[in-house]
Amino acid sequence: MSLHGKTLFISGASRGIGLAIAKRAAQDGANVAIAAKTAEPHPKLPGTIYTAADEINEAGGKALPILCDIRFEDQVQAAVQQTVDAFGGLDICVNNASAISPTGTLDTEMKRYDLMNEINTRGTFLVSKTCIPHLKQSGNAHILNLAPPLDMDAKWFAPHVAYTIAKMGMSLCTLGMSKELAAHGIAVNSLWPLTAIDTAAIRNVLGDDEMVKGCRLVSIMADAAYTILCRDAGSCTGNFYIDEGVLREAGVTDFDQYAVEPGATLFRDFFVPDDIADAMPTKTLSAY
Repeated sequence: MSLHGKTLFISGASRGIGLAIAKRAAQDGANVAIAAKTAEPHPKLPGTIYTAADEINEAGGKALPILCDIRFEDQVQAAVQQTVDAFGGLDICVNNASAISPTGTLDTEMKRYDLMNEINTRGTFLVSKTCIPHLKQSGNAHILNLAPPLDMDAKWFAPHVAYTIAKMGMSLCTLGMSKELAAHGIAVNSLWPLTAIDTAAIRNVLGDDEMVKGCRLVSIMADAAYTILCRDAGSCTGNFYIDEGVLREAGVTDFDQYAVEPGATLFRDFFVPDDIADAMPTKTLSAY
């Protein structure tokens, strides 16, 4: 299957993994709505919805940059309607927008707690809810959440309980909506990286260029997302996919192409259960 002529609505696609997924879809000639908050250049983060649109168009797609803060229902409703009006429908919703603050309980300000939950959990629910009526009209509809496998091990919560609650909330959306929407032929899945991914957000968290050498490039998540979104929606729903697992199943064997520095020790990402990581041919260093 191909994404040619398909319409994607991607939250937070002005940079990082969201933009990489958009550009991969654009190679097939997809239509991509970029729903994000950055209209003016940010002093610490690269890209705006307009520079992202240029990159998507250059990659072969048709981009629609939309200034949208997914915390606000009216903005999400307007953005989705603008997408449908521009492209005649909607086939894919990618919930990529996320806020991160991996801090302990006493070091987490309530405004930061609220921001993470408003964007991650509530934003995923709201964007999905708004897209669903249009996805029902698609012949192969997907919702893809950039969210981790559900694993109730306390070790994921103890270091940063607020952030974990917000990310696992996205995963709970996958769990519930996949069952709820199965009768409508809408696939709902999660995708999560085995390793840390080199993004501006991760660089801000790690704060160390040497540690970034142990990350992979955003292209691995883009290729994995593309592989999932090209599948028959009726036969793949309710899954918590790991990027490397998806690509190995699709026949990929060269993972050096995704390394920031080939041969470097790779850092395992947050929330990857030990049994899943141990089953992967690629060995990773866990911080937990």
